[in-house]
Amino acid sequence: MPPGGRAGRPAPGSGCLQPGRDPLTGSAVLFPVPPDRAFGYLADPRNRPAWQSSLRAVADVVPGSDGSFTAVGTSWTDVTVVPGVRPLLRTVQSDEPVRWVEEGRFGPTNARLALTFTPCPEGTQVGVEFTVTALGAGRLVTLLSRRAIVADLRRAAGTLAASG
Repeated sequence: MPPGGRAGRPAPGSGCLQPGRDPLTGSAVLFPVPPDRAFGYLADPRNRPAWQSSLRAVADVVPGSDGSFTAVGTSWTDVTVVPGVRPLLRTVQSDEPVRWVEEGRFGPTNARLALTFTPCPEGTQVGVEFTVTALGAGRLVTLLSRRAIVADLRRAAGTLAASG
């Protein structure tokens, strides 16, 4: 473990995760870009298939009332790698570049993903909150999904880092 504390926790006084730490514990991923750039990329559903491993595509993307694809009211359908599983999603909060929240529904299952964007010397710390509500299995699905969500966000961070 790196000096300065538990894996996935900010080093004292830094406000951001340290390189090499496991962001799973802290539910945050370090993006080496400014908050507005991380926000713009992650909040636009049209970018999702490039970094979200469970998606083949997004369909039926409708921008929010202001015409932006990152605004409240933006809606879309996830075309997942599981045949027939196509949840409907909607942006319910968009405070650029600070916080973004989506909610999704597929049958009796509801999911909520909230991302917070905190500037730091290394770029942006993206905090993750994810919950699933489903009959009897919501907590288990939430716990099992966290590792995949963090891996997907790491992929997005790598994509943004590589694009300069």
